Amino acid sequence: MMMKFTVEAERLKEEPATSVALKEMNGAEVFIETLKKHQVEVVFGYPGGAVLPIYDALYKNPIKHILARHEQGAIHAAEGYARVSGKVGVVIATSGPGATNVVTGIADAMMDSIPLVVFTGQVATTVIGTDAFQEADIIGITQPITKHNYQVKDVADFPRIINEAFHIASTGRPGPVVVDIPKNMATGIFVPKEGVTETVNLPGYQPTTTPNFLQIQKASQAITNAKQPLILAGAGVLFAKANEQLKELAEKYQIPITNTLLGLGSIEGTHPLFLGMAGMHGTYTANMAIQTCDLLINVGARFDDRLTGNLNYFAPNAKVIHIDIDPAEIGKNVPTEIPIVGDAKEALEALLNQNVPNGNTAAWLESLNVNQVQYPLHYDASGDRGLLPQQVLELVHEYTNGDAVVTTDVGQHQMWTAQYYKFSQPHNWVTSGGLGTMGFGFPAAIGAQIAKPDAKVVSIVGDAGFQMTLQELSLLQEMRIPVKVIILNNQALGMVRQWQETFHGERYSQSLISVQPDFVKLAAAYDIKGYKIETYEDAKVQLKEALASDEPVLIDCRVVQKESVLPMVAPGRGLHEMIGVKPE
Repeated sequence: MMMKFTVEAERLKEEPATSVALKEMNGAEVFIETLKKHQVEVVFGYPGGAVLPIYDALYKNPIKHILARHEQGAIHAAEGYARVSGKVGVVIATSGPGATNVVTGIADAMMDSIPLVVFTGQVATTVIGTDAFQEADIIGITQPITKHNYQVKDVADFPRIINEAFHIASTGRPGPVVVDIPKNMATGIFVPKEGVTETVNLPGYQPTTTPNFLQIQKASQAITNAKQPLILAGAGVLFAKANEQLKELAEKYQIPITNTLLGLGSIEGTHPLFLGMAGMHGTYTANMAIQTCDLLINVGARFDDRLTGNLNYFAPNAKVIHIDIDPAEIGKNVPTEIPIVGDAKEALEALLNQNVPNGNTAAWLESLNVNQVQYPLHYDASGDRGLLPQQVLELVHEYTNGDAVVTTDVGQHQMWTAQYYKFSQPHNWVTSGGLGTMGFGFPAAIGAQIAKPDAKVVSIVGDAGFQMTLQELSLLQEMRIPVKVIILNNQALGMVRQWQETFHGERYSQSLISVQPDFVKLAAAYDIKGYKIETYEDAKVQLKEALASDEPVLIDCRVVQKESVLPMVAPGRGLHEMIGVKPE
């Protein structure tokens, strides 16, 4: 697959920047040179008055710039880029509304531990606090939703601040860092401070990566003694690149695995020890495994409410081992008998090196296998109900062999994708978990495709969420980015409608969308091939054709409106109190 970058970017490839001593540069030029030292290859952004000096310096350098059509699109694209590449996503936005437009993405990255460095323009230091044109206190606004934030107050501090920002964003538990750049700091002349090095020295920030040996020994003994152990694998496994160690531990001790939403892909979706996703819309087998296990080994998950249900009923028989790089997560929601603070990969390798005797889990695995057979995921395809979203996702999985990079927004389509798409490899699942951001999936797919230009990237979106960031179709047109956009179009705010049906007496207050654009014509306006699919028979043919294309494609799948995501754990209920569980 080939993507066409802008003419300007192609020109810059042919005109390498000349080397200039830092002492001869202004702040903006030092900014660019420092990004290059961090091997930044691409930035996502949108120019404006306060960042014009930065964009002028960028013009003279070979770093690719992706011009989103809205700052929210830029930051979600950076999240997708970071999630699949493992690199830090870089964003540039101007002051005032430019900066506030990236706040949702910053909060999203904070909740889901995505490494970003977000550079925001700011009015000159001489007018900060005067309500100057396009002034906003982005430091105050983002303080609760960043790992750290900075405002540059001395041009000489540019290298140190940027180095620290990248270090903080990418180490420990990853997350976003904001660097606010007043315009006069970007135009000011860089004068190095004597005795100041670019080496990062943060005594107050020293994440623990090596697990405590005594705790590892306790965990190993607990694994040996357990009759019904269960591994709960979260996104921390993926961030630590520990998927191979996870599988080795599970296979060595014959321990079944369930995933959190964000942990999907940490083990193959077809692996015999994999029980499916756990939580509110998890599989019956996974949820009942949590409720009946005698040892729960949490690796890199934070025990959020959508996973646990009512905490009073969560894993009532289990001793809990919790491995996490962030000590604040251990014991926060669920009491933990064996806490292990450290990098998930190091912790799993340490457990594997213990070589303790295997426990006997054969009877446990057999009981779980019975549950998988008797209580599988299901949907009613009888009669002439129309095209079902589950059918679409099963076809997408079949035609991509589980190898695609898949992105989603939040809602019904997200849950159906998590249930029915079986990932064959890690780092291919990009979704908004903690914050649950509508409009996330499509721009995130753009960033993911830029990170992996040869991968098949499929963005599964709802008709409502897609309309929040569809302006980024311009990027697909301009750069011929071959993302496949599949709209599960039920003409509704699907999950809102489902909750209104289930808990609010079918009073569909502002959740049904009767007027929509013609998405196929919209795609055509952007010179993108569009499909409209209304039947399962058409889906089998047209989805196969669309997914095989090397060009950007938009597919409007008109699915049944009153279809619910099942099974489900109602709010306030325990995982054992699922509704919509139907024996085969």
